Amino acid sequence: MMSYTNYKAIAGVVVLSLGVLSCSKVYDLPEDKDFISENLIYSTQILEATMGRTSVFNPLNSDNSTLPLHFEIVNPRFGDGTPAADFLQPAETYEWIQEYDGEETSIEEIESKRRLVTKPMFEVDSGGRFIMHASATNELIKPRPTDSVLKTQDIRFFDLKLSNSGGIRYVKDFQLIPWRELDYEPSDLNPYTGEIAPDPVSPNDPRKRMYLVPSRMQNIVGENTNIDLVNNELKKDVVVYIRPFEGGNGNKLRIKFLDSDENPIHPDDFNETRWDEMFHGFNRTITSEYVEYDVLYPIPLTTNKTPYGSGGWANLDIKYSRLGWGGIRVLGEMTFDFKIFKKGDWEIVFHFRNDNPKFENE
Repeated sequence: MMSYTNYKAIAGVVVLSLGVLSCSKVYDLPEDKDFISENLIYSTQILEATMGRTSVFNPLNSDNSTLPLHFEIVNPRFGDGTPAADFLQPAETYEWIQEYDGEETSIEEIESKRRLVTKPMFEVDSGGRFIMHASATNELIKPRPTDSVLKTQDIRFFDLKLSNSGGIRYVKDFQLIPWRELDYEPSDLNPYTGEIAPDPVSPNDPRKRMYLVPSRMQNIVGENTNIDLVNNELKKDVVVYIRPFEGGNGNKLRIKFLDSDENPIHPDDFNETRWDEMFHGFNRTITSEYVEYDVLYPIPLTTNKTPYGSGGWANLDIKYSRLGWGGIRVLGEMTFDFKIFKKGDWEIVFHFRNDNPKFENE
């Protein structure tokens, strides 16, 4: 049975609550609303994404606005005022549904952790980040002009609408200026035309071109010169090509070596290389001309640190050993950090242009 004291306490709470409600009704007190700042700002409004890969821009300063905010891209247009909604069109792209950690033991296991989804090629997410997805290509979105002269009518403009229950704000005149696809990095391609770039030392000499080189090279001695091979501005003894090849299944990667006459060097000559520890490939095959793997693209698959990459770069570490003077074992080594964005059959070729590596003992 409820005591008289408890009854009085409950009755008091009810009366107080009714009083508060009555006051709110009588005095028409405003409902609580979110705060949205007049000073919402992005640190940059010029977005220069490279197509064919996922690019994320995260420069929003919400200035203590109540989160979450709702974001909407509005008024997409070229600089001359004509509509420009091409970059907002939907296309298929991959998204992860489980964490990829590099411990997967088959292509099928990796594929089970991601799925194809359809979403706009360029969008703003719930945190205000702008994302250009890898689905954006040269064929779907026209890149900047090949002559490097950028006119106002070549630039895509848009405004961003931000809102919560506290109101609406607009940030106007964002610029989207996409670079054309560059299928791999480091790149030896002209970013405006997609063709092989000229030699940076002699840019006006059509007989010369830009070359990729190993990021590090040591103790690789020339077969004829018996001195260390080098790469510098004036001399490039070892260059690297990243290029497609014919006859694969669309998910192949080859590592290949060429001597100074462009004949293949047997991969077994690089006898200290740990072929299964450099990147996430399967069904490795070694022939007299190359090492080949089944892979998934892009390489690496994520920017997360895994046994096969860190910070968005994959790494080739090519090694061999031989006996030098005095019976001392010498380890020759060259490394190459790279990314490949486009699905296909690709080969990475190390070309010894001026002298062949010396594999024989002294």
